[in-house]
Amino acid sequence: MKKFIILLLCVCSVALIAGEKAPEFTLTDANGKSHSLSDFKGKVVVLEWTNYRCPFVVKHYSGKNMQNLQEKYTKKGVVWLSICSSAPGKQGHMSAADAKKAVEKAGAKPTAYLIDADGKVGKAYGAKTTPHMFVVGADGNFLYKGAIDSIRSAKASDVAKAQNFVSQTLDAVMDKKGEVPASTKSYGCSVKYNKK
Repeated sequence: MKKFIILLLCVCSVALIAGEKAPEFTLTDANGKSHSLSDFKGKVVVLEWTNYRCPFVVKHYSGKNMQNLQEKYTKKGVVWLSICSSAPGKQGHMSAADAKKAVEKAGAKPTAYLIDADGKVGKAYGAKTTPHMFVVGADGNFLYKGAIDSIRSAKASDVAKAQNFVSQTLDAVMDKKGEVPASTKSYGCSVKYNKK
Protein backbone atom coordinates (compact mmCIF):
# COMPACT_ATOMS: atom_id res chain seq x y z
CA MET A 1 0.00 0.00 0.00
CA LYS A 2 2.84 2.39 0.90
CA LYS A 3 4.53 1.81 -2.49
CA PHE A 4 1.22 2.46 -4.25
CA ILE A 5 0.78 5.80 -2.44
CA ILE A 6 4.36 6.87 -3.29
CA LEU A 7 3.80 5.90 -6.93
CA LEU A 8 0.52 7.82 -6.99
CA LEU A 9 2.23 10.90 -5.52
CA CYS A 10 4.97 10.67 -8.17
CA VAL A 11 2.40 10.36 -10.98
CA CYS A 12 0.45 13.33 -9.59
CA SER A 13 3.58 15.48 -9.31
CA VAL A 14 4.51 14.68 -12.93
CA ALA A 15 0.97 15.59 -14.00
CA LEU A 16 1.21 18.93 -12.18
CA ILE A 17 4.18 20.11 -14.23
CA ALA A 18 3.84 18.08 -17.44
CA GLY A 19 3.17 20.50 -20.28
CA GLU A 20 3.54 23.55 -18.01
CA LYS A 21 5.36 26.24 -19.97
CA ALA A 22 8.34 27.92 -18.32
CA PRO A 23 7.83 31.71 -18.16
CA GLU A 24 9.73 33.66 -20.80
CA PHE A 25 12.30 36.14 -19.46
CA THR A 26 15.17 38.37 -20.51
CA LEU A 27 18.02 39.14 -18.11
CA THR A 28 21.50 40.62 -18.39
CA ASP A 29 24.52 38.57 -17.37
CA ALA A 30 27.64 39.56 -15.40
CA ASN A 31 29.35 40.48 -18.70
CA GLY A 32 26.54 42.83 -19.76
CA LYS A 33 25.09 40.45 -22.36
CA SER A 34 21.32 39.95 -22.60
CA HIS A 35 19.84 36.43 -22.52
CA SER A 36 16.25 35.32 -23.09
CA LEU A 37 14.88 31.86 -22.40
CA SER A 38 13.64 31.78 -25.99
CA ASP A 39 17.26 32.12 -27.20
CA PHE A 40 17.73 28.50 -26.13
CA LYS A 41 14.68 26.97 -27.81
CA GLY A 42 15.39 23.35 -28.69
CA LYS A 43 17.87 22.93 -25.81
CA VAL A 44 17.51 21.66 -22.28
CA VAL A 45 18.00 24.54 -19.82
CA VAL A 46 18.90 24.37 -16.12
CA LEU A 47 18.01 27.40 -14.01
CA GLU A 48 19.92 27.57 -10.73
CA TRP A 49 18.85 30.23 -8.25
CA THR A 50 21.98 31.17 -6.35
CA ASN A 51 23.46 33.39 -3.66
CA TYR A 52 27.16 32.73 -3.09
CA ARG A 53 26.89 33.82 0.57
CA CYS A 54 24.17 31.31 1.43
CA PRO A 55 25.60 28.31 3.36
CA PHE A 56 23.41 25.90 1.37
CA VAL A 57 24.93 27.24 -1.86
CA VAL A 58 28.41 27.12 -0.29
CA LYS A 59 27.71 23.42 0.45
CA HIS A 60 27.57 22.72 -3.29
CA TYR A 61 30.35 25.07 -4.39
CA SER A 62 32.97 24.38 -1.68
CA GLY A 63 33.47 20.79 -2.82
CA LYS A 64 33.01 21.65 -6.52
CA ASN A 65 29.72 19.73 -6.80
CA MET A 66 27.88 22.54 -8.59
CA GLN A 67 30.83 23.39 -10.81
CA ASN A 68 31.21 19.73 -11.81
CA LEU A 69 27.51 19.48 -12.69
CA GLN A 70 27.72 22.70 -14.71
CA GLU A 71 30.77 21.49 -16.62
CA LYS A 72 29.49 17.95 -17.20
CA TYR A 73 26.13 18.98 -18.60
CA THR A 74 27.14 22.08 -20.57
CA LYS A 75 29.62 19.80 -22.38
CA LYS A 76 26.58 17.68 -23.33
CA GLY A 77 24.80 20.72 -24.79
CA VAL A 78 22.71 21.73 -21.76
CA VAL A 79 22.37 25.48 -21.13
CA TRP A 80 23.03 26.26 -17.45
CA LEU A 81 21.89 29.66 -16.19
CA SER A 82 22.75 30.74 -12.64
CA ILE A 83 20.34 33.46 -11.50
CA CYS A 84 20.70 35.81 -8.54
CA SER A 85 17.45 37.49 -7.47
CA SER A 86 18.91 39.19 -4.38
CA ALA A 87 17.72 42.79 -4.22
CA PRO A 88 20.16 45.70 -3.84
CA GLY A 89 21.27 45.95 -0.21
CA LYS A 90 20.35 42.31 0.47
CA GLN A 91 22.67 39.35 1.01
CA GLY A 92 24.03 37.99 -2.26
CA HIS A 93 23.35 41.08 -4.40
CA MET A 94 26.36 42.11 -6.48
CA SER A 95 27.11 44.55 -9.22
CA ALA A 96 27.85 42.97 -12.59
CA ALA A 97 31.60 43.56 -12.07
CA ASP A 98 31.55 41.96 -8.61
CA ALA A 99 29.42 39.06 -9.89
CA LYS A 100 31.96 38.42 -12.65
CA LYS A 101 34.77 38.28 -10.07
CA ALA A 102 32.72 36.02 -7.77
CA VAL A 103 31.97 33.57 -10.59
CA GLU A 104 35.68 33.41 -11.45
CA LYS A 105 36.69 33.02 -7.79
CA ALA A 106 34.16 30.18 -7.31
CA GLY A 107 35.37 28.45 -10.47
CA ALA A 108 31.73 28.34 -11.55
CA LYS A 109 31.03 27.10 -15.06
CA PRO A 110 27.47 28.12 -15.97
CA THR A 111 26.59 29.24 -19.47
CA ALA A 112 25.82 32.61 -17.88
CA TYR A 113 25.35 34.22 -14.46
CA LEU A 114 22.20 36.36 -14.69
CA ILE A 115 21.25 39.29 -12.50
CA ASP A 116 17.57 39.60 -11.49
CA ALA A 117 17.88 42.50 -9.03
CA ASP A 118 14.18 43.43 -9.12
CA GLY A 119 13.22 39.79 -8.53
CA LYS A 120 10.62 39.68 -11.30
CA VAL A 121 11.97 36.51 -12.88
CA GLY A 122 12.46 34.75 -9.56
CA LYS A 123 8.90 35.56 -8.53
CA ALA A 124 7.54 34.47 -11.92
CA TYR A 125 9.20 31.08 -11.38
CA GLY A 126 8.28 30.85 -7.72
CA ALA A 127 11.95 30.57 -6.74
CA LYS A 128 11.94 30.40 -2.95
CA THR A 129 15.40 29.25 -1.91
CA THR A 130 19.04 29.24 -2.88
CA PRO A 131 19.64 26.88 -4.44
CA HIS A 132 16.29 26.32 -6.16
CA MET A 133 16.60 24.30 -9.34
CA PHE A 134 14.45 24.18 -12.47
CA VAL A 135 15.00 22.08 -15.58
CA VAL A 136 13.27 23.23 -18.75
CA GLY A 137 12.93 20.83 -21.66
CA ALA A 138 13.76 21.50 -25.30
CA ASP A 139 10.05 22.24 -25.86
CA GLY A 140 10.10 25.04 -23.26
CA ASN A 141 8.09 23.04 -20.70
CA PHE A 142 9.20 22.27 -17.17
CA LEU A 143 10.80 18.87 -16.58
CA TYR A 144 11.75 19.41 -12.94
CA LYS A 145 11.36 21.95 -10.12
CA GLY A 146 12.77 21.78 -6.62
CA ALA A 147 15.76 20.82 -4.51
CA ILE A 148 19.14 19.99 -5.98
CA ASP A 149 19.33 16.82 -3.91
CA SER A 150 17.72 14.66 -1.26
CA ILE A 151 19.65 15.70 1.87
CA ARG A 152 18.35 18.97 3.25
CA SER A 153 21.47 20.21 5.01
CA ALA A 154 24.23 22.76 4.63
CA LYS A 155 26.96 20.15 5.20
CA ALA A 156 29.26 19.57 2.23
CA SER A 157 29.89 16.03 3.46
CA ASP A 158 26.26 15.17 2.66
CA VAL A 159 26.62 15.84 -1.08
CA ALA A 160 28.21 12.49 -1.90
CA LYS A 161 25.51 10.58 0.03
CA ALA A 162 22.55 12.41 -1.53
CA GLN A 163 20.39 11.57 -4.52
CA ASN A 164 20.97 14.41 -6.99
CA PHE A 165 17.63 15.25 -8.56
CA VAL A 166 19.08 17.56 -11.23
CA SER A 167 21.53 15.02 -12.63
CA GLN A 168 18.85 12.33 -12.35
CA THR A 169 16.50 14.47 -14.46
CA LEU A 170 19.14 15.38 -17.03
CA ASP A 171 20.33 11.78 -17.39
CA ALA A 172 16.76 10.53 -17.76
CA VAL A 173 16.02 13.06 -20.50
CA MET A 174 19.33 13.00 -22.36
CA ASP A 175 20.39 9.39 -21.99
CA LYS A 176 16.85 7.97 -21.88
CA LYS A 177 17.56 6.08 -18.67
CA GLY A 178 16.10 6.38 -15.21
CA GLU A 179 13.07 8.32 -14.03
CA VAL A 180 12.42 12.05 -13.85
CA PRO A 181 11.48 13.05 -10.28
CA ALA A 182 9.24 15.92 -11.60
CA SER A 183 9.16 18.04 -8.44
CA THR A 184 10.43 18.17 -4.89
CA LYS A 185 10.40 20.80 -2.15
CA SER A 186 13.45 23.04 -2.43
CA TYR A 187 15.60 23.84 0.60
CA GLY A 188 18.18 26.48 1.41
CA CYS A 189 18.29 30.17 2.29
CA SER A 190 15.29 32.26 1.33
CA VAL A 191 15.71 34.27 -1.89
CA LYS A 192 16.46 37.82 -0.75
CA TYR A 193 13.72 39.64 -2.62
CA ASN A 194 12.76 43.24 -2.01
CA LYS A 195 9.75 43.20 0.30
CA LYS A 196 7.79 45.66 -1.87
